[in-house]
Amino acid sequence: MADPAAKPPARATLSDVAAMAGVTPGTASRALNNRGRLRPETRQRVLAAAERLDFHPNALAQSLLTGRTRTVGLITTDSIGRFSIPVLLGAEDALGAGQISVLLCDSRGDAIRERHYLRTLAARGVDGIIVAGRRVDPRPPLPDLLGIPAVYALGPSTDPADASVISDDEHGVRLAIGHLLTTGRIRIAHVSGPEHHAAASRRAAFTAAALAEHGLEPASGRAHHGEWSEAWGRSAAGIVLRADPECDAFFCGNDQIARGVADCLRENGIRVPQDIAVVGYDNWDVMAMSSRPPLTTVDTNLLEVGRTAALHLMDAIDGREHQGIESVPCRLVVRDSSGPPEPRE
Repeated sequence: MADPAAKPPARATLSDVAAMAGVTPGTASRALNNRGRLRPETRQRVLAAAERLDFHPNALAQSLLTGRTRTVGLITTDSIGRFSIPVLLGAEDALGAGQISVLLCDSRGDAIRERHYLRTLAARGVDGIIVAGRRVDPRPPLPDLLGIPAVYALGPSTDPADASVISDDEHGVRLAIGHLLTTGRIRIAHVSGPEHHAAASRRAAFTAAALAEHGLEPASGRAHHGEWSEAWGRSAAGIVLRADPECDAFFCGNDQIARGVADCLRENGIRVPQDIAVVGYDNWDVMAMSSRPPLTTVDTNLLEVGRTAALHLMDAIDGREHQGIESVPCRLVVRDSSGPPEPRE
């Protein structure tokens, strides 16, 4: 039985590692930090000694040596985390490999709060900042960065000299429309959110363009804009069907609208997808999987958006800055709400 009064084993030091490897502490430091010109066998001997002694470098000492804190800030405007959490997880996947920690700050869309967090992160000496929006609308760049590298994710910066990473909406729309056309749908309605939102206006424009390439136009002749809600989806379905009874598919601007459309169709005795197919956007699992039937939807690949933004930030920290907007491809997740139509009696 262990003696409760016994002292815990002393933590291994750099000198301990150097002594075991038979080198000076300076050589051990260069080997562990991958600096300087050392023989491969010397470096390997130091690394083996550090592993055997369970040696962990002092983070404060390393930051003083390198001038880096190995931390980055992530400022988000998405208070519920619907979009920022996947971006954060993707960023952490990339940053974790570089042993960099992430400090999450929620500005709640408030400019004053955002400036406060920016000053706080700067005071903590973060090596860089990722700015994650909750919408795809372009946003002004952060003010007074004081030389701190920054990358914008989901919502791009209005400054073309900044690095921004977004989801490729045109690619996502083409995946959805191509899928519906392949299943034999030709009267495809488009129902989306407020027209002044970039996501809604861009997806509507891309939908019209994708249909026009096949000599088609949206069912009822136009896109229908409303709220990003199930209630609007239910109302919009009725509006479309009254204007165009031959409608055989709905492509919706998000999954909430798509679920509302599916509810309205089911309540009116219209089978999904046998009579009318429904496709959503965002692949929000909570919404898509609880819909009846489960929704076919476009996944905006937010994990990859976050991962790419983090990689760009690490490049910027190392002096290799990116500029402009990079688009990350979407993917289509096919579930039960789409498929070939059955002949109508």
